[in-house]
Amino acid sequence: MAWVEAGVGGYQVALDTEGRVICRNAAGRLLKTVPTKLGDDPVVAGLRRLTEWLTAHRRRCLEDVERWMVRSLPVPAAVVTAVWADEAWREVLRDLVVTGQDGSVAGFLRGADAERGLGVVDLDGDTVRLTDAEIRIPHPVLLEDLDDLREFAAELGVSQQVQQLYREVWHRPAGRAAATEVTTYAGGRYKELRELLGRCARLGYRVRGGYAVVPVVEAGLTVEARLWVGDYYEYDECETGSLSWTGPDGSVLPLGEVGPVAWSEGMRMAAGLYAGRTTEGEESA
Repeated sequence: MAWVEAGVGGYQVALDTEGRVICRNAAGRLLKTVPTKLGDDPVVAGLRRLTEWLTAHRRRCLEDVERWMVRSLPVPAAVVTAVWADEAWREVLRDLVVTGQDGSVAGFLRGADAERGLGVVDLDGDTVRLTDAEIRIPHPVLLEDLDDLREFAAELGVSQQVQQLYREVWHRPAGRAAATEVTTYAGGRYKELRELLGRCARLGYRVRGGYAVVPVVEAGLTVEARLWVGDYYEYDECETGSLSWTGPDGSVLPLGEVGPVAWSEGMRMAAGLYAGRTTEGEESA
């Protein structure tokens, strides 16, 4: 960002590459900090507000794209093209694995042009154009070539802001189709409920009615994974409970009716909360 004059005395301020306000004096020497006397300057205050907005904007871009992936939502190619000029959007979308409307893997997203379509690098290393009206950002559990894509991503030096290729995935095991709960990550003990609720918040999971929940839209239906974490009126030691999934009407689903994305995201939530448990002789993570 260009330097802008602030206050008196020839000071100039700007935003660095990390979004922080920096300052230089009239001689052009970069100062370690912004002088206190410039703290209330309208230009400095404006830059700080801009920094806050940019941070919130990047976070919203990341959350939106992750929601598209987790909920298997079709994304109009025109939307990708329209936001590509925005650096925050471009950083989040670049290098994600995208597919066409038919679900066939196209490759790593590298560019977007209104006339030529979306530019992707396929598994052969070739740059091709995807011209479908809609694309998908598939959840990694749906990618049959996940291991090959991970290996190729390492060769390309791909770094994804949205956890896609390196997101932990769980595949539903055979059997137990009629069962309604999973206890693999039950019994994760916490010294206090607030510690478990705090971990839910840090990992981005909402808590409702004593359950940590994560909604997933799969095959057009909303399925919610639910893990018991404790009642708000309980303040002492608590532990994680069993994991189950509910359908659109709130009824508990047999495990055989839980889709691959809902299963993986539910198990990911349960594993993440279980990992923070208090172990013998240690404080909870």
